[in-house]
Amino acid sequence: MRLLALLALLAGLAACTPVNLNYNSAKAHHRPQGFVNTDPTAKVGGIPWYEILYRNLRGDFRPTAPPAGGYAAFAAQWTMPVDHALLARRSETPRITWLGHASLLLQVAGKNILIDPQFSDTAGPMLFGVFDLGAPRLVPAPIRERELPPIDLVLISHNHYDHLDEPTLHRLAAAGHKPAYVVPLGLKTWFDERGIGPVLAEFDWWDSQELGPLRLGFTPAQHWSRRTAFDTNATLWGGFLVEWRRADAAPWRFLYTGDTGYSADFKEIRRRLGAVDFLAVPVGAYLPRDFMGPQHVNPDDALQILLDLEAKQGVGVHWGTFALTQEPFDQPPRDLDSASRQRRLSSERIWLLKHGETRTVRIEK
Repeated sequence: MRLLALLALLAGLAACTPVNLNYNSAKAHHRPQGFVNTDPTAKVGGIPWYEILYRNLRGDFRPTAPPAGGYAAFAAQWTMPVDHALLARRSETPRITWLGHASLLLQVAGKNILIDPQFSDTAGPMLFGVFDLGAPRLVPAPIRERELPPIDLVLISHNHYDHLDEPTLHRLAAAGHKPAYVVPLGLKTWFDERGIGPVLAEFDWWDSQELGPLRLGFTPAQHWSRRTAFDTNATLWGGFLVEWRRADAAPWRFLYTGDTGYSADFKEIRRRLGAVDFLAVPVGAYLPRDFMGPQHVNPDDALQILLDLEAKQGVGVHWGTFALTQEPFDQPPRDLDSASRQRRLSSERIWLLKHGETRTVRIEK
């Protein structure tokens, strides 16, 4: 039944053509039906449904093996208790907490900023409200919505289910959080229809907005979007720049890339916006490379992005949580270590935090 449900979902992919209500013919990444990457020849999104089905049947979207010792041992090794007392204290200087997969809590300039929160047991759609097509979470979420400190902002990078989780957002509201949301172009309607918000800003690439001592910006990434069978690339995707403008020192810049394949976008971000102080970059969900390469970086690509941006420090995300792709859960740390040694970079240049771990980011005065 699960296979039949998946087939029904995928068969509908060509049934409808979205309309881009935000279309701007002056912008190269805009199309009347949606959006494209800066390299429009990159094979990202729009994959025929029958290829997706074939790859699913042969196992492209699940790990080829469990981590050494099994998933329970991996979860125990890569999870630590959340320091709730620390998170409850607002911070001027930046702190970062990994909440699993691509979910981060950034605390800076007295603000609590939640990025791509996903605390559910699966990441994926429910077909007809019955068939769960989601990837299972194999490491429990380290925190629940009611345990979070008061959230001021939620940043959503794109609409894939492992980044935009509707149940999580409803639970945030039920727990008493009243954040403002910043979303990519085309997604505000989705939030409005579900009564989630308010949406503070709906960003195109290179858009930005001042928020007290912070400047929020939206940056390109090489990826794609789809929420249903009928809306491939109808809404935008990208990353977020959070710039803390200090009165007595140079700005501190944080960049969350969002999901991305490696592209020239990151050299352009460096050229336009300056070097990055702290980078959050995916290091997982990268196998098989023939399919994942254009849309998901591997650890070596992540290091190249760090170098392109001249980032002083990074943290790896998008790994070790959901069963999404072929690599075992414990492969990204090994591949990152190998790539770091080959590039003669410190193994600490990109942190790998445990689920629930918080670190204070060192900044230059």
